[in-house]
Amino acid sequence: MIDLPTSDLTDCFGLGVAGNFAGHLEQAGESVDFAGVDAPATAPKGIFPWYLPGHAGFLGAFPLSANELVLPPSDAPLNVQIEPEAGVLCAIVYDSHGAPVALRPRALAAFNDCSIRREGADKISEKKNWGGASKGMAARAFEISELDADGATATLRLACFLRRGETTHVYGVDSPLPGYSYYGNTLLDWIVERINKQTGGEDSPLEPVGIYLAAAGSPGRVLIGIGATRYTDFGETNFLEADDESIVVVYDSTINDANSVETAIREHFEDDLKSASVLVQKVRAA
Repeated sequence: MIDLPTSDLTDCFGLGVAGNFAGHLEQAGESVDFAGVDAPATAPKGIFPWYLPGHAGFLGAFPLSANELVLPPSDAPLNVQIEPEAGVLCAIVYDSHGAPVALRPRALAAFNDCSIRREGADKISEKKNWGGASKGMAARAFEISELDADGATATLRLACFLRRGETTHVYGVDSPLPGYSYYGNTLLDWIVERINKQTGGEDSPLEPVGIYLAAAGSPGRVLIGIGATRYTDFGETNFLEADDESIVVVYDSTINDANSVETAIREHFEDDLKSASVLVQKVRAA
């Protein structure tokens, strides 16, 4: 395990993968947004930006925090959900013309791609970044050099919980990382292809991420939320409130099993989990 403070990630380009875990978009009520996107049924639907270093607009706000989550400012309640994911930090390799040609994994950590369930948003990114502490990344990460389904991350699993008052709820379905629709080199190569070729358009929820990457000065690193897993019934129907605690855990299943992870969370012993990346964010109002 390595330390990965969020303050060291401000230079990273932030992007996410939409629809990379079967059933998530339907649970989030977002499958209709991608009805016009041409993609195989079992494939992710596209990539989207959530942080653009140096950008003058809302995506230029650095949104990551390892300990708090600030709800969006609003006169009316908004439906804000945890999106439990694995966040993968990669170096970007460019060719002589400045086009990305490869992604080299360096670290993997628990990630919260927290989202507003906002009907009518033109682009995915409009639901993703509303300022500081609108996303989460654990400060402890697995050091990796590949993302192969049969490699070092093959035994990693992802779990998600919500503490509300004295009660801890299971928020996400405990899932193996290789259970993503696209994983390993398949995922990394597909992301590179999407950076270079995805255009979006007026009627699409997607955007020309490659153009944004170049406009950001072709950063040397990218932080990728590789997709949210499925919710439990509780997670699908309950949204974040002030004073909740959002908890995302990526753990090695050869060291911990699902029951021991859940027990540690319920008993507030998450800091004692070995070989685990744990993100605990206290939710507060804007």
